[in-house]
Amino acid sequence: MSFHIITDSCCDLPESLTSTYQDLDIVNLTFTIDGEPAPSGMTGKEFYDRLRKGSISKTSQANPEDFVTVYKKALEKGKDILYIGFSSALSGTLESGRRAVEIIGQTTYPGRRIITVDSLSAALGLGFLVDSAIRLRDSGKNLEEVFNWLESNKLKVNHWFTVNDLHFLQRGGRITLGTAWLGSVLNIKPVMNVDDLGRLIPREKALGRNKAIHRLVQKMKELAVDPGNQRIFICHGDCLEDAEMLVELIRKTFGTKEFVINDVGPVIGSHSGPGTLALFFMGAHR
Repeated sequence: MSFHIITDSCCDLPESLTSTYQDLDIVNLTFTIDGEPAPSGMTGKEFYDRLRKGSISKTSQANPEDFVTVYKKALEKGKDILYIGFSSALSGTLESGRRAVEIIGQTTYPGRRIITVDSLSAALGLGFLVDSAIRLRDSGKNLEEVFNWLESNKLKVNHWFTVNDLHFLQRGGRITLGTAWLGSVLNIKPVMNVDDLGRLIPREKALGRNKAIHRLVQKMKELAVDPGNQRIFICHGDCLEDAEMLVELIRKTFGTKEFVINDVGPVIGSHSGPGTLALFFMGAHR
């Protein structure tokens, strides 16, 4: 019997993909702008334009009740559940998903299972894993096989980011105010990754945006396994031209043909800001 996959909105998967998936639900994390609930249907461009104009966005994790509702819907159809969650190092949402399992209990739906995976991933890194899990399930793999693949491979999914405005990282405590100020004055752009503990870590500094983008490609050259035959995931904070530049650099360097491109969603984008550019690929390790 097939099983149901659940993730959360920090997967940042485009609707062009999610609309094709069967037996998938996405639990939403929420955010406010200038103290008000975000308008329904706000586009990525609208969101980042608000940030550029000085609006402050604050985010909230999903709560256990959100998961209980989604879990019950799948369980009542007789489905087992695999929940693949946003990195526990970046949000309490995964813990909410686990708490929901305790609330439902083991006797309410006898014989049904809910298995949770801490992806230790963010944005389309999480999306990469969800997409892979769906493809494996739909190819005939069972719940245990997909779970084992995720646990064996999640720390091979590389996340490499750069940002345009250092002050968003400063507000989130990733860098100091002095570093943000000096970096802005000198046009220094950080190159960051998500480490094996699921944390966003500044790794290098590049002088200018163009060099930072080329450094993302260099990281792929250093770490990717068979990059020409991978499906590469890229997300951006309303800087589609930079994302397209990154695609072309990867095509020319590796001959890669398949890409998934989407906005950085508002939950992560609240902390990384407009101009975020992120690259995700499979390596031997992070």
